[in-house]
Amino acid sequence: MRVIITAGGTGGHIYPALAIIDKIKEKAPDSEILYIGTHNRMEKDIIPARNIKYEALKIYGFSKKISKDLEDIILIPKAYFKCLKLMKKFKPDIVIGVGGYVTFPVIRAAHKLGIKTFIHEQNSIPGKANKALIKYVDLVGVSFPNSKEYFKNTNCIVTGNPTASNAIYTPTINKEKYGLAKEKPGVLIVNGSLGSASVNQKMEEFLKTIGNESYEVLYITGKSYYDNFKKINLPSNVFIEPYIDNLAGLMKSIDIIVTRAGASSLAEITTLGIPCILIPSPYVANNHQYYNAKSIVDSKAGLMIEESNLTSDLLKENINKLINDKSLYLTYKENLTKLSTPNSADIIYDAIKDLIDNK
Repeated sequence: MRVIITAGGTGGHIYPALAIIDKIKEKAPDSEILYIGTHNRMEKDIIPARNIKYEALKIYGFSKKISKDLEDIILIPKAYFKCLKLMKKFKPDIVIGVGGYVTFPVIRAAHKLGIKTFIHEQNSIPGKANKALIKYVDLVGVSFPNSKEYFKNTNCIVTGNPTASNAIYTPTINKEKYGLAKEKPGVLIVNGSLGSASVNQKMEEFLKTIGNESYEVLYITGKSYYDNFKKINLPSNVFIEPYIDNLAGLMKSIDIIVTRAGASSLAEITTLGIPCILIPSPYVANNHQYYNAKSIVDSKAGLMIEESNLTSDLLKENINKLINDKSLYLTYKENLTKLSTPNSADIIYDAIKDLIDNK
């Protein structure tokens, strides 16, 4: 199998793409894979470091400055023609897009050449690139069932998010490694790899007030705010870390997670069945994290606090609700697993294999 895969900009696109690549390598070890990404975003370092063949496109997402957008629009046809040349040389059996503006010229070029195409949407609300590509793809895979309504009159299947498959096999990290006691309920609060100033301020207020609670908290501040938190006098049941690489492994040993509502995080949460309190980021395109979180809440599988409503008291109230109401806690665990698609990567592999075989 010869595969071109494209995704870029954020880990929310790149890591699902890597999960698909891992599955292809597992099921078809002789496959050749070419990854097409941007020249200046995180995938340019992550992908070559994994010994995956990489080609970079000079292309940018649209801003709110008309002059800058007009300048960047010129780069799209250049990227498109580069993709045509790459595909004529590489001769892929299929081209897979996993999100980000870089996917647009890649999928368009594949369609032009009559190559089979598949795109994957991680979020409840599709991104701009995937919306624009609907008429150029042979098959769409979505993570949330409700997303199918955005891909009407398109061959669309529910695949789940392929990062879920990785969560199952990732090794467990015991919470004791970070100071938490085995016999006490553990709450993991995650504020992103860099952190958020607005959320950190409210979390500081919350953490200072929980010294008498029955649970312990491990708060991941984000790298930018760790030094500030180290200077704060916090209760003995609060532990802080700047960043933890294997969150899925740690989630296996904690009781509740408080986090943003990114698609990959939710894939891991549903697969592992960790009751959650979601604080969707309001700073993302189409407010998609709100709709991701809403899908969890509507399924009676978790709680949501919008950032504008976040207070120390409200967060404490929600954590105590999950800690003290065992029936609610178990209901959420059960409903989360109903939402999970732990074999997502297998579903995607089988779907793209069928596309190739039915040329």
